[in-house]
Amino acid sequence: MDLRRIILARYALILAFVLVFSFMIAGRIVFIQVTTSEKWDNKLETLENKTEVIFGDRGNICSTNGRVMATSIPFYEIRFDLAAPGVSEVFDAEIGALAVELSKMFTDRSEWQFKNQLKKAYQKKERYHLVHPRKVNYDELKRIEKFPIFKRGAYRGGFIAEQEYIRFTPHGNLAYRTIGMMNKGAYGGMLGSIGISGIEGQFEGYLRGEEGLAVRQNLSGRWVNISMVEPENGNDVITTIDIYLQDVVESSLRKQLVKSDAEYGTAVLMEVKTGKVRAISNLTRHNGGYAETYNWAIGHQGSNEPGSTFKLISMMVALDEAKIDTSDVYDTEDGKWKIYDRTIYDSDYGYGEHGKKTVKEIFEVSSNVGVAKIIEEHYGDRPREFVDRLYNLGLNRPLGLGFRGEAEPWVKYPTDKNWWGTSLAYLAHGYEVNLSPLHVLAFYNAVANDGKMMKPMFIEEVRASGRTMKKFKPEVLRNSICSKETVGKLQSMLEGVVKNGTARKLQSNLYSFAGKTGTAKIMDTELGYVHRKYRASFVGYFPADNPKYSCIVVISEPKGSFYGGTVAGPVFREIADCVYTTDLSLDIAQHSEGDEMKELPEVMNGAVDKTLNVFRELGIQYSGNTEQADWVVVNETNENARLEPKKIDRNIMPDVTGMGAADAIYLIEKSGMKSKLKGVGKVQKQFPLPGVTCRDGQLVYLDLS
Repeated sequence: MDLRRIILARYALILAFVLVFSFMIAGRIVFIQVTTSEKWDNKLETLENKTEVIFGDRGNICSTNGRVMATSIPFYEIRFDLAAPGVSEVFDAEIGALAVELSKMFTDRSEWQFKNQLKKAYQKKERYHLVHPRKVNYDELKRIEKFPIFKRGAYRGGFIAEQEYIRFTPHGNLAYRTIGMMNKGAYGGMLGSIGISGIEGQFEGYLRGEEGLAVRQNLSGRWVNISMVEPENGNDVITTIDIYLQDVVESSLRKQLVKSDAEYGTAVLMEVKTGKVRAISNLTRHNGGYAETYNWAIGHQGSNEPGSTFKLISMMVALDEAKIDTSDVYDTEDGKWKIYDRTIYDSDYGYGEHGKKTVKEIFEVSSNVGVAKIIEEHYGDRPREFVDRLYNLGLNRPLGLGFRGEAEPWVKYPTDKNWWGTSLAYLAHGYEVNLSPLHVLAFYNAVANDGKMMKPMFIEEVRASGRTMKKFKPEVLRNSICSKETVGKLQSMLEGVVKNGTARKLQSNLYSFAGKTGTAKIMDTELGYVHRKYRASFVGYFPADNPKYSCIVVISEPKGSFYGGTVAGPVFREIADCVYTTDLSLDIAQHSEGDEMKELPEVMNGAVDKTLNVFRELGIQYSGNTEQADWVVVNETNENARLEPKKIDRNIMPDVTGMGAADAIYLIEKSGMKSKLKGVGKVQKQFPLPGVTCRDGQLVYLDLS
């Protein structure tokens, strides 16, 4: 009995101790929360303010051949700790000299302004004074480190240089809107500079890397970050863009925009088999010139009524469902056709040849009346059948490129409230439908690719420290857009446009290509279709018999001529010409089976004195007057060589084909331009082509063999 009382007494004592201790803890908690909460809040705020997220180096964006298109380079913000221990020793004596040097570096402020600014900061003993808002590069930083006072360092001179990486595009504005933009203010600046558009935005996760954590401490008057968790550098993104082709596409587009005084233009060059976009340019009128300010090829503002380039889609539907054949005949009347209360006109109404034409001819001359009649006749009583086929092609859905702001296509449907009796006829020739240029190109590329539709591709791989960590493969959107027989007919029709139709003036004697012109009226939401405001386009592929590249060119609101064949077509042709001069897989040499072997030795065109010396040494007979000539062209006949004088005009592209490298370079530089060579031997191809007007310093590409 005594043992039981002893156990209960001890248990009561332990319980009492636990209760008293618990009350003490609870009381202490209440005391801290009520009486010292402000103190601990301040400590927490101080700790948070001293902790910073730090970032590794952002990855590069590179071209397909490894050229850097966007990279991060260090810039420095210059600050001054005017309370550093050694500053007071020399401030009065050297502030004037420092102000002089700063005014030379930052020219927007005078010596007096800098001196007055720094004196005020010194009186306030500012420890983190911003000397100037402009950030300086590394070379400038090295110069500033030698300025009076600053040369004494951080502790004795108060010099503080805060490093920040800024995105830099070594090739200027080439593909700028596709590369994308950075924004430090996004999400309140909490995440630093992040990609907000284009590839920068789409691949932010790869380019950015992993953040680290650092504590900010003041060491001898200078704030520094002490790393707690090391950041991981971002990865490099390798694009499909070819820098050389990008330069060609942009310069060709820019030249035509200036010539036609247009509002904006876009051009895209894509590989047929893979869908890889090798070049994409978007130029908008800006500050008296043209700059990459919006991605018209992909963005929603560039999604508009395509006009006549849509006719190929309409013809595909009717041909594939055996409603028509290319030899069927339709009456285009006099180029004017009234349907309900509206009238459809051909672009050459009033002067062109109209009347009865085959389906192929209707397409080649781009007859609005002919195409509208064809579709209205076969689908007028069941328009949903026609539009459903367009939907099945995916024309009402985005391509899914992953870019922010990608266009949402729109194809009017018969159940829509604004579907009218005339809607089908207008849809047939490219109105009451909105498609982006890239969407149109994807369809034409499918025709070039024997019916297989490829997803436009911008990224080839992601690399970490030079090693491939993720590789992207071409993606097929549709294995077949129609039957092989229909594809063959579409290809023949597109070749006919260039041989016999609206693009016949664009033909080349060296290679064949296929395509379609487009001229669309521009719609204003308030005014309707605006008089004499058009959007010219050309889309096609080359070479026609074995397509390797497809290309689309769209130019909005050109002044003067506004037809696709005369405004956008020449840009396509110039791009194709240039591709042929550089892509050795495209053989443009034309040899007939009856060509005989030349008996004369092959002699290059060039300087007249050197050419005559060669002829004399080899005993070659020649004819022609060369007395007043400095340069000659060698033309071979059956019996001898005939020399013809070559005239050289400054800023006119000379014909240097057939010349050796030395003569070609000399001649080009004499004409005020510069040259870039590929290969060895004599010049086989050149771009720009002979006879075109060139500017001083323009680059001329020579293909030697």
